Amino acid sequence: MTGTEASPEFRLAYVPGVTPAKWVRIWNERLPDVPLALVAVAAAEAAGVLRAGEADAGFVRLPVDRTYFSAIPLYAETTVVVVPKDHVITAADEVSLDDLADEVVFHPLDDVLGWERPPGEPAFERPATTADAVELVAAGVGLLVVPQSLARLHHRRDLTYRPVADAPRSEVALSWPEEATTDLVEDFIGIVRGRTVNSSRGRRAAEEPSKDKRTDKPAARRKPTPAKATGRATGRNPRTGAGGAKTPKRGKPRRRS
Repeated sequence: MTGTEASPEFRLAYVPGVTPAKWVRIWNERLPDVPLALVAVAAAEAAGVLRAGEADAGFVRLPVDRTYFSAIPLYAETTVVVVPKDHVITAADEVSLDDLADEVVFHPLDDVLGWERPPGEPAFERPATTADAVELVAAGVGLLVVPQSLARLHHRRDLTYRPVADAPRSEVALSWPEEATTDLVEDFIGIVRGRTVNSSRGRRAAEEPSKDKRTDKPAARRKPTPAKATGRATGRNPRTGAGGAKTPKRGKPRRRS
């Protein structure tokens, strides 16, 4: 249901790798009287934060429980392999999962790609976090496959990455509890969907009078336009009679001899 009660602020959760700055800026321009508070959460904790009401909506990674949450998919990320800069893989512009078959590939506990079977050779122990896995890659003991935004988030000068063409991709979405679709949530949905401030679908859109409203006054009847003078009687030909038969010309009377 849609609530109408005023909220002191709008709380927006976001998972690592998502940059909400663009949407926050638009929010502050359109609703300067409603503060927007950012809530950074781990990807695995996002659903719990929204269920507990600790955030009104959030940028999360799919999938989510669609029986409880509404979700608007936004984009799918390129998946990359993080490697040391001197690794042989850096000679290619793009690799496949088969290229990683003989490599030790870390699969951290906070992995977001949802592998059926992780690529490469498994490490002796799973790192607790992606950040821990990046440190191990820098130490030269394995590789890491992650969404590109996480590779950028944990960037190091001694590491680089290459796209993995056939790897699964992580999809980012705006999500919120369906039963808590408040007016402020609707406002943020409009911003994320790219609606303008005067969009007819926005809650705060300026109301314009309908063009097809009828007035109470009856429409004035138009007077018939008089026919232009043509020099001929309407419906009668000067050479013909009323019945349309041609009238004979009158000649001079003949002189009797």
